[in-house]
Amino acid sequence: MALGKYSRVDGRKSSSGYCSNITIVVFVALCLVGVWMMTSSSVVPVQNSDVSREKKNEVRTHVSESNEDNDNNATSNESRSNASDDGSSSDDGKTKQFEDNPGDLPEDATKGDSNASSIQEEKKDNSEVTEKTTEENPEENSKDEKKEYVEEKKEGEEEKNGEENEDNREFQNENKDSETGETNENNSDDNEKKSEQSSGNVKDGDKGEDQLDEKKDKESDQVSGEKKDKSSEVFPSGAQSEILKETTTQNGAFSTQAAESKNEKAAQESSQLKKESGYSWKICKTTAGTDYIPCLDNMKAIRKLPSTKHYEHRERHCPENPPTCLVPVPEGYKRPIEWPRSREKIWYHNVPHTKLAEVKGHQNWVKVSGEYLTFPGGGTQFKHGALRYIDFIQQSVPEIAWGKRSRVVLDVGCGVASFGGFLFDRDVLTMSLAPKDEHEAQVQFALERGIPGISAVMGTKRLPYPGRVFDIVHCARCRVPWHIEGVKLLLELNRLLRPGGYFVWSATPIYQKLAEDVEIWEAMKKLTKAMCWEVVSITKDRVNGVGIAIYRKPTSNECYEQRSQNDPPLCKDSDDPNSAWNVLLQACLHKLPVDSSERGAQWPKQWPARLGQTPYWLSSSQVGVYGKPAPEDFSADYEHWKRVVSKSYQNGLGIDWSNVRNVMDMRAVYGGFAAALKDMKLWVMNVVSIDAPDTLPIIYERGLFGIYHDWCESFSTYPRSYDLLHADHLFSKIKNKCNFMALVAEADRILRPEGKLIVRDTVEIINELENLLKSMHWDIRMTFSKNKEGMLCAEKTMWRPKEMETISFAIA
Repeated sequence: MALGKYSRVDGRKSSSGYCSNITIVVFVALCLVGVWMMTSSSVVPVQNSDVSREKKNEVRTHVSESNEDNDNNATSNESRSNASDDGSSSDDGKTKQFEDNPGDLPEDATKGDSNASSIQEEKKDNSEVTEKTTEENPEENSKDEKKEYVEEKKEGEEEKNGEENEDNREFQNENKDSETGETNENNSDDNEKKSEQSSGNVKDGDKGEDQLDEKKDKESDQVSGEKKDKSSEVFPSGAQSEILKETTTQNGAFSTQAAESKNEKAAQESSQLKKESGYSWKICKTTAGTDYIPCLDNMKAIRKLPSTKHYEHRERHCPENPPTCLVPVPEGYKRPIEWPRSREKIWYHNVPHTKLAEVKGHQNWVKVSGEYLTFPGGGTQFKHGALRYIDFIQQSVPEIAWGKRSRVVLDVGCGVASFGGFLFDRDVLTMSLAPKDEHEAQVQFALERGIPGISAVMGTKRLPYPGRVFDIVHCARCRVPWHIEGVKLLLELNRLLRPGGYFVWSATPIYQKLAEDVEIWEAMKKLTKAMCWEVVSITKDRVNGVGIAIYRKPTSNECYEQRSQNDPPLCKDSDDPNSAWNVLLQACLHKLPVDSSERGAQWPKQWPARLGQTPYWLSSSQVGVYGKPAPEDFSADYEHWKRVVSKSYQNGLGIDWSNVRNVMDMRAVYGGFAAALKDMKLWVMNVVSIDAPDTLPIIYERGLFGIYHDWCESFSTYPRSYDLLHADHLFSKIKNKCNFMALVAEADRILRPEGKLIVRDTVEIINELENLLKSMHWDIRMTFSKNKEGMLCAEKTMWRPKEMETISFAIA
């Protein structure tokens, strides 16, 4: 052991021994200085000038924002510096030295630096680490410090190394105990480091310093090596009230310490939440089986109905406590055939029902062909094809102008929805409507084919749409009794039809001479005249052998005021035609708008100009959903979603949009998300919650469609209806309102296996939802968080639990 300056304690040492010791000390010192000079002359450290300047001025306040190796080196440097000053490491010095609280710094100060000091090669010997540290900071080391360092080296390296190790252990303990979660966790496992620090695998603008976590999927790997534009925005804006102020994510080599620590804490909390909650899913055991619709299959409520003559049993009867079980998948289920081939045929095992093929096969509705169900494109009223029938209607009334003047259509009693399916070829969007009745699975056939449809019936309540929104209402051989019960059902169509819109009716009373048909035809002529509907055309399609009557709704109240009898009566002024959720039908006519600035007074622009056109009836005096004047709000929303879809959804989520046909926006506002998808071969069901601002008329005005709904209840559609669900801040609202787990189960019910769910919400909701989806064995394709807002993209799998739960109210 080399002797230090206290070696003269023993006074009996001879002078010759003393001189010998001095000689050895001088020799060792000279050797060390020589080694240091040789090393410094041959090694040129690579460092950032800004970082070097920062180290010169703030040696003891070191903010760590690099990887694990840099943190360890920094720890060694600081402990040696402290030891050289006072020979020991005080607790107070360590606390101050390693404190990293971003709350005391401006936000930008905590962000990572992609140009931070390069990772240095790790040395086996602590003395080499110290020498390298000295080389990296030549400006900090004076000649006195070098001399003192040499003396320290001579006195006892083993003791110093022990102190360093102790300091490192204390530093790690401080990291674990930090209340703010802003310090580095050097002992995190390799999986965490890969998910939190790897920027090379981040796609389309996900390389943010604010990034918390990303899960990559098998499809996104195809483009993971591509260089992404810095303007790419996976999460352009979480603040709904500031949609004009989106900022792009910053590209950096490393995530921030704040993000890493916060992510780890959130992961631990989520893991604990999952452990405590013990998610346990079960299969719904019901009479409807794989076709279960909770609000339409409530047998207990249906059995208690006093009457069913108005189709009350086909209306919604939602259970008080919505189910939280999962609906089974049909045996042999396959990924649906892609559009447009799906319009012609679907997999039999996906909708294994043959009753319609047996009953309507001769009318070209649907046929069984091996493992497929095929749809020849006909129907009862257009046996020789829907397109010929569609073109014949326009030939009869050219003003209809499919895909220009007439864009949004309601098809009542749609059958298998071939009419709406082929109207896509004319750039027309059709809402197909039929009840879940003895015509087995007709709406389910439509949805499986990729055609919009909803299970509903014209019974005792209004349909869930606002007034004066459909350009055309169509009914082909629908057996709706328009002429009875005070003509309530026909008056409901009048409520839905836009002023100047057309009612297209092709049914046997128009062209057959049977006694019942003649009676209905005579009644309809009187009723339509009393309602001031103008008979525009009555023609016969000789190829299909059917007759078609086309009526036009008036555009003013003049005819109503000139009627000799007030029958049907005009509705009271207090009767709002836009009120539609669980509102009983009334046998009255709603007045038409008088003011030219009121909605419905003017026909919208022709399609597609109406899509981006701000509705004329939105005034600057109105406050929009996001707090801006309504016209600005509308435009800002449209620009926002165009940017999100083009820069994020189309490229950043790894979704093959060619496989996406049926889309639902579970919380639509102005329909901006659907509008941004205009050029894709898909359609979007825009859902406006009943407790949200009523913006559904705006959606229809721009040539899109949607429906009112209460997400505390089940949606009126079959299981496995949609390819993609989009929910923008819906789950957080439901969390504070009703059964959150039921909504998750409902999303699973209506989404197809391999279907995608995109959720934008708070970080807390994203974390909880991620755990729930994982418990259902969904694939989490990506999560992203920024400024307390997050986004999640997940894919449903074929997994189903084995344990069953009997739903007593759904057993026949």
